[in-house]
Amino acid sequence: MTVSIYNTKSGKKEPFSPLEKDHIKLYVCGITAYDYCHIGHARSTLVFDMIVRYLRYRGFKVTYIRNFTDIDDKIIKRAQEQHTTTEELANRFIKAFREDMESLGNEPPTLEPKATENIPEIIAMIQELIVKGFAYEVQGDVYFKVNRFANYGSLSGRNLEDMLAGARISINEQKQNPMDFALWKASKPGEPVWDSPWGAGRPGWHIECSAMSRKFLGDTFDIHGGGKDLIFPHHENEIAQSEASSGKPFVATWIHHGFVTIKDEKMSKSLGNFLTIREILEKYPAEALRFFVFSTHYRTPLDFSETAMKEAETGLDRLYTCLAEIAKLPAHGNPHQTPAAGKKNASKINSLVGRFVKAMDNDFNSAQALGHIFEVVKVLNTIRQSLPATPAESDLELLHASAKSIRELAGIMGLLQQDPVAYIKDKQEKTMSLLDIDQTAIESLISDRKIARTQKNWTRADEIRDILLKHQIEIKDEADGTTSWQVKI
Repeated sequence: MTVSIYNTKSGKKEPFSPLEKDHIKLYVCGITAYDYCHIGHARSTLVFDMIVRYLRYRGFKVTYIRNFTDIDDKIIKRAQEQHTTTEELANRFIKAFREDMESLGNEPPTLEPKATENIPEIIAMIQELIVKGFAYEVQGDVYFKVNRFANYGSLSGRNLEDMLAGARISINEQKQNPMDFALWKASKPGEPVWDSPWGAGRPGWHIECSAMSRKFLGDTFDIHGGGKDLIFPHHENEIAQSEASSGKPFVATWIHHGFVTIKDEKMSKSLGNFLTIREILEKYPAEALRFFVFSTHYRTPLDFSETAMKEAETGLDRLYTCLAEIAKLPAHGNPHQTPAAGKKNASKINSLVGRFVKAMDNDFNSAQALGHIFEVVKVLNTIRQSLPATPAESDLELLHASAKSIRELAGIMGLLQQDPVAYIKDKQEKTMSLLDIDQTAIESLISDRKIARTQKNWTRADEIRDILLKHQIEIKDEADGTTSWQVKI
């Protein structure tokens, strides 16, 4: 099987083959470090964390670069508002970002370079563009000549003439063309500056990614990713800068994930309708957020709501409950006992890995892959619930092996990474603390129910079951009576 990836530039799924055998080079645009990250940032980091994990699972070596923009108009403005330096502000939020990534359970990239650590490389690339006639300097500012790059608009599908028709030149604008964009910005009072051939100043936003990706991955590499909002102008401008500078193709495959929305409106800081990662993790486990994100294909818009998060947590609990119940079973059984699992069920379980891989090979379809896991969990629950007092050896082997396989596959999405028994116990204890009934009352009701069942007073027995359910307590009945109860989580 071959991994197929939807390439934004071609607008279709393409069989993926790395430029260097078994080694994938990936660059993802990181945060502009001036504030705490919201769930939109979480989706981006989770999507590429999942993609990198899966590609490594499939046997590839992956070099994963994700940058930090630590000098930018927004950073300068926020630093001035807070009466601090841009360096202090950026480092503070880079630290906060890394704490958020650890809380989410993301694996760190291979490298996380900062723009300010790569000023010499940025200046060198700008110089190349000037020498080759793709850039020009005006009073300390340097701009890229958009109309000199023939393929401008190839990623976004925009036509330069149409863009020019809608553009407006502001007062005192020095550009030769309204679509030209800044590679270097001349210094202004109170701003951090670096020396350059054009005077003191700082880099533009787009050039930093071109310079850093070239430094760490080369002129041409396999995959570049980010949110759909980066397609234009950021990634379009990266292509123009990089290809004009090197004369080589920049990126083989472009991956862009969909937006996170609230009531179908894009979540963003500018609109003020966002929740930070920290705010969400105060209410929900990190794996519940991961489950919510991966229950939808990465290219599809993801609409956030409390209902959706609760449903994600419930789904996660279902998986953990199944694994916890299997973990409680003995390791060995009776080799002479007739198996409870039939050939059809065993076949469905044993085909899980193949079906999971097929889904993920199809443009990282995590939603479909999760669906296959749930199908198998349903079968495992059926088998487990039908086990006799002394289970067959083959049934126990199948259940334990399946649980191990499910955890390995779910781990590609960063799910089911906790001990299942401990997870369920902790969840029930937390839920129990919020209930309006205590353990003594529960045990008393169950005792009354046992008496009712002995007396064949089924109406009273059902009445007590309903009372317990209203208090979020589920009971388990077997032939010899009520054997256990648990908090409904």
